Amino acid sequence: MAIVGIRELKNKLSFYLQQVKEGRRISVTNRGEVIALLVPAEEGRLNKELKVLLEEGTASWKGGKPKGSVHPVKGRGRPLAERIIEDRR
Repeated sequence: MAIVGIRELKNKLSFYLQQVKEGRRISVTNRGEVIALLVPAEEGRLNKELKVLLEEGTASWKGGKPKGSVHPVKGRGRPLAERIIEDRR
């Protein structure tokens, strides 16, 4: 994985984007601290664990946004907001 500072990335952006397009990963640093990763678009879309689940058939995905739970979890007792307000008094 290549490591590049912000200034160099800005000055040679086309070069580094071509590198990413070819499949390389690039760490972007700011004063020596990694602040971002440039990865190929396909790699960045799904993490490895998700890919494994999809390949095994354990999970399925059609590319849309998750809709959330059909059955929301119901809590017992008073709502959390009421408890927080009470604690602040």
